Amino acid sequence: MDNIIEIRWHGRGGQGAKTAALLFGDAALALGKHIQAFPEYGPERMGAPVASFNRLSDKPITLHCSIHNPSIVLVLDPTLMATVDVTAGLPDDGLLIVNTSLAAKEIRGQLKLKGKKVFAVDASKISIETIGRDIPNTPMLGALIKVSNLLRFEDVIGDLENKLKKKFAHKPEVIKGNLEAVKRAYQEVAGE
Repeated sequence: MDNIIEIRWHGRGGQGAKTAALLFGDAALALGKHIQAFPEYGPERMGAPVASFNRLSDKPITLHCSIHNPSIVLVLDPTLMATVDVTAGLPDDGLLIVNTSLAAKEIRGQLKLKGKKVFAVDASKISIETIGRDIPNTPMLGALIKVSNLLRFEDVIGDLENKLKKKFAHKPEVIKGNLEAVKRAYQEVAGE
């Protein structure tokens, strides 16, 4: 992987887009990759649209600017697709991963997409069933790992487990729920 891979995460405040980008970055860094992870948002309030970004490379990254042409876009809240051009700058061979109960084919039709690879996973349902709350960030991380093949699943799970154990040492149910959410999304994401 000589080139820089750029990723854009779309979500709403409170859904964990920033955290997901940071978790992905931490996992990549632990594997010796060069990484950037940063958010971009206006007023910090629950429910406001937010975007977070990653850059990933095997070589040092000297870019320090916004990402306008990501290789991969993740959408944590499908209602954003009605007001935000989530595919802006995504090339024809780019990957779009959407948290939705719809099939990838339906998302392709709604957005009138041609050429892009579209994937769908019901990350909200998974997070409710595994974590007990609609926070789709960790399931979307699992979907990203599956469809992108950028990092090994086992490595990401191991790094995530270590991070969660430090943060939620007295809440084993949070650790277990998040790990299960990542695993389920990895298995359930489907493309078109």
